[in-house]
Amino acid sequence: MENSLEVKNLSKHFGKLKAVNNISFNVPKGSIFAFLGPNGAGKSTSIKMFTSLTKPTKGEILLEGINVLKNPDNARKQFGIVFQDHSIDDELTAYENLKFHAVLYQVPKDIRETRISDALKLVELEDRKNSLVKTFSGGMKRRLEIARGLVHNPKILFLDEPTTGLDPQTRNSIWKHIKMLNKEHGMTIFLTTHYMPEAEEIADIVAIIDHGKITAQGTVTELNKKAKAKTLEETFLKFTGKSIREEQGSGLDMMRRMRRLRH
Repeated sequence: MENSLEVKNLSKHFGKLKAVNNISFNVPKGSIFAFLGPNGAGKSTSIKMFTSLTKPTKGEILLEGINVLKNPDNARKQFGIVFQDHSIDDELTAYENLKFHAVLYQVPKDIRETRISDALKLVELEDRKNSLVKTFSGGMKRRLEIARGLVHNPKILFLDEPTTGLDPQTRNSIWKHIKMLNKEHGMTIFLTTHYMPEAEEIADIVAIIDHGKITAQGTVTELNKKAKAKTLEETFLKFTGKSIREEQGSGLDMMRRMRRLRH
């Protein structure tokens, strides 16, 4: 089976701190892959490396067959990303936010308008294209961020806590759109979430990271069986413990760094 993402012996050290410690795994094309872990486990640092925002201390990352370290510009064209924190401009319209992103990713002028229109239709926001984002609800902003991540036609979509702070109805709507992208468009989905029932329902493959190391990976059924647990939440706690962890950095910082890299 071909892979959208291949991670080989990847590490990131900050002095004596091993934020990510020799992790390896593959994300098959067309799959939904859940990357789970407590706060501070190494998820955000890993995503920064996968998306070329941070250079690893050692290891290799292949994204759609492209070496991220050797060819970061090409690698960035292969993925879209939705950050945990809102990173769209509230003072612009939905259309203006998507157009800015299309220009940033050098979407050709002759197909730019079509791409923007298609992305807005996909998340059911075409009728609000000329509305200022500051008038949007939290769920509408999240759907717009998904649309923005799709304008340049990526092959893999990274979703960092895409439903944090949303009500159950809005979370269900977001997952409906994500599953549609996966099933109807064959898009690979790489997600993080702290809502274990969501991961249990949607993910084809799960990897659990803690203290910078992969502690378990496999299907939900395989992991629950290994942990002798009935739910993914029970399994997660068995592999990571019950101590409270500290938060890590913001997705807005990641977006700003991506913009700087594109200029």
